[in-house]
Amino acid sequence: MPAESDEASTAKPPIYRGRFAPSPTGPLHFGSLLTAVAGYAQAKVNGGEWLIRIEDIDPPREQPEADKVILNALEAYGFEPDGPVTYQSAFAERHEHVVKDLINAGKAYPCSCSRRDLADASRGPLGTIYPGTCRAGCDADEFAIRLRTTEAPIHFIDALQGFQSQRLQTESGDFVIKRRDGLIAYHLAVVIDDHDQGVSEIVRGIDLLDSTPLHIWVQQVLGLNQPSYAHIPVAVNLEGHKLSKLTGATGLSTDDPRPSLVAAVAALRQDPPSSLQSESIATIWDWTLEHWQLNRLTELRKIPSSHYGFG
Repeated sequence: MPAESDEASTAKPPIYRGRFAPSPTGPLHFGSLLTAVAGYAQAKVNGGEWLIRIEDIDPPREQPEADKVILNALEAYGFEPDGPVTYQSAFAERHEHVVKDLINAGKAYPCSCSRRDLADASRGPLGTIYPGTCRAGCDADEFAIRLRTTEAPIHFIDALQGFQSQRLQTESGDFVIKRRDGLIAYHLAVVIDDHDQGVSEIVRGIDLLDSTPLHIWVQQVLGLNQPSYAHIPVAVNLEGHKLSKLTGATGLSTDDPRPSLVAAVAALRQDPPSSLQSESIATIWDWTLEHWQLNRLTELRKIPSSHYGFG
C-alpha cells in the first residue's frame, strides 16, 4: 500500500463557516433570534466560524438605523462574529457583473411582464409560475432580468427536513434575478455572497425551504459549490402566521436578554434548566454549546412563540 504523502497527511479539513444574514427592515424579534442561535451554535460546535452579513439591497423596505439596532441586539445577546460585519450592498458591482455575464451567455433575459400581465398564470409554492412570455425576447424600455430554468429536477437533502425535490420550470418558472427597478434580487445576491464568503452550511427558517432549489440552480448555472442546508422551524403567532414586522412581532428587549436567550434555546428543543435565566450570558452560551443537538428539530416546522412568552 503506497505511503500517504506528507501533503495529504497534514491537510486540514475544510473549515465550517456559517452566517446570519438579517435584512435591516426592523429590529430583531424572537423568530430572528431562533435563527441566529441555531446558526451560531452549529458553527461553534463544529469548530467553525460564524459571520454576520446585513442584507441591505432592498432600500424601499429598509428602516433607518435598523442595522445598528440589529447589531446592538446581537452584541447584547452574546453573539461574537468571527470577522467584521459585512453589508450586501458593498458587493453590488459583483452582482451586476454576474447578471451581465448571464445575459451575454444567453442564460438570462429581459422580461417586461407586470403583475397584471401574469394575473392568470398558475400558482406554485413561491407564487406565480412564470409562463415564459418573454423568453423569445421583449423590446420594452423597462424590464426585469429572469434566469432561464429547465425541467431537470433539483434534489437536495436538508439536514432537518429531509429529501427535497423541485422541477423549476413547471413549479416556479424562470425567476427574477434583477428587478425592474434596477435592484438585484435576493435569489441571486444571497447565492453569490454565500459563495464568496465561503459559507459551508446555511441555517435558516423553513419559510425559505421552497426557495432553496432556486438557489441551487443559480449555483449550478454559475458553477459554484453547493453548501449544506438546515431549515429550522419558524416561530408563529397565535394565528399561525410567521413572526415578522408585518404580523406585529415586537423587537427583542436588550435590558436583560437572559430570559429571551434561554427561551430561544428552549424553543429550539434543547431543554435548558429554568435556573439558567439567572446566570450570565456567557454561562448560558457555555451550557447551550455543550448540549447543542440540531437533530432535535428534525421534521419540526413551526414553533408557537406564545409558549415562550412572545406574541
